[in-house]
Amino acid sequence: MVQGTASDVGKSILVTALCRIFKNDGFTVAPFKSQNMSLNSFVTPDGGEIGRAQAVQAEAAGIFPTVDMNPILLKPEANSRSQVVVRGKPQRTSSAAAYYKLRSELWPVVTQALDTLRDEYDIVVIEGAGSAAEVNLSKDEIVNMRVARYCQSPVLLVGDIDRGGVFASLLGTLMLLNPEDLALVKALVINKFRGDLSLFTPGIKFLEEKSGLPVAGVIPYFNDIAIAQEDSVALEHAGSQPKTFKLDIAAIRLPHISNFDDFDPLAKENGIRVRYVKSTKDLGKPDLVILPGSKTTVADLAWLKESGLAKGIVSLYQKGIFIIGVCGGFQMLGRFIDDPEQVESAVLRQPGLGLLPITTAFLSTKETHQIKGEVISHRGLLAKTKGISFDGYEIHMGRTESAGEDAAFCLTERSGKPCDIADGYIDESGRVLGTYIHGLFRDEKLRRAILRQIAQSKGLRLTFKNNPGEDEYDKLADLVSHNLDMQLIYKIAGLSRGS
Repeated sequence: MVQGTASDVGKSILVTALCRIFKNDGFTVAPFKSQNMSLNSFVTPDGGEIGRAQAVQAEAAGIFPTVDMNPILLKPEANSRSQVVVRGKPQRTSSAAAYYKLRSELWPVVTQALDTLRDEYDIVVIEGAGSAAEVNLSKDEIVNMRVARYCQSPVLLVGDIDRGGVFASLLGTLMLLNPEDLALVKALVINKFRGDLSLFTPGIKFLEEKSGLPVAGVIPYFNDIAIAQEDSVALEHAGSQPKTFKLDIAAIRLPHISNFDDFDPLAKENGIRVRYVKSTKDLGKPDLVILPGSKTTVADLAWLKESGLAKGIVSLYQKGIFIIGVCGGFQMLGRFIDDPEQVESAVLRQPGLGLLPITTAFLSTKETHQIKGEVISHRGLLAKTKGISFDGYEIHMGRTESAGEDAAFCLTERSGKPCDIADGYIDESGRVLGTYIHGLFRDEKLRRAILRQIAQSKGLRLTFKNNPGEDEYDKLADLVSHNLDMQLIYKIAGLSRGS
């Protein structure tokens, strides 16, 4: 099990790396995180919703994601409340205090899911959450040491040296653990190291002497391996922007932004800059504005207006700039958002930006599907997309109706079943596109066709690099395996390579 001294120390990435390393060594392996709090989520083949990180880890392990890998998902909403998703389906919306009372009911859900994975796979790599030593929450927690105790899993404790204070955080965490839990911690891992490792040798010796535990590895800081991040905390320390670029894309950083990894493929393209903005000062005059998904659409739309960004986006559209909205961003582009059942808020009707002739009504049921689709509109942003088919997924609680017949896409398969369902909308100018489909830009043909159309409108020509190269998960596995004592890891796990 991988636990950490705090949030964002790199637990998810280390689990991802271990899943690929074990897979490459011939084991069947699955990830597991009992409770994940994240607005980045994914849809399993059978329509369940889980944390995006566990879907990424499953992909690294070479298996399909299932709800057993993340049986409880908490999706933060406004007013310190969260939607509680249990085994892939929303169960209720709860305050933090009310959720803590629920945890005894949810513990059997955790153990059943973990037992299922342990029966099916050679190795289960378990990820903790936050700190291993949240003393105020330890009595009833269901994600850290209680999980380790349940399955008697050896624990790797990870500390982030890049944020500073790694000695105090590692040793302090160990000091706060009770003897039973402390006995489960078998090794320490230093993550995000920059500089000359030889200069850190005295630090390793100090940690090992003070803790009585081996330092299993020192993982270097990296920003050249593209792995989808767990949550928007990652946007706080995003990699450096390209110094030269042909197209500038401004993605609005909504307070409850979700599934922002939708746009990672755009940032990887040559000559494209993607930046996240949360003020009119930073908006500037981009070539494309993206309104991402949101777990709390009405509250984020209100923020968009209060911040002045709503007026800024409309003004940019009037000046010829392209706009794309995905999921909640699609809903915001319309004329109105209605919530007659007060599913999301007490606001019954909220005017949108009015850039698309659509109206959305929130429903109490959530649509979660993996989909296949094709482009059916070929104007404006989609002018170069004729004949392109794609895969993606839906996660939304609204039904959107349009005043016209200008759907952008047609869904041909939904949750494994053939269908013929219109999705999205593109306006008459061809400059405003909205859709419910997440993962759209992962399709190289579609992504590049849209970028070429924007560039052409500026009189530019884009040249894309075709770099099939090494698989990103293999790159990560190579980096970690070269800096982590895998012989020690196997010994701790009671396994050996080739066993």
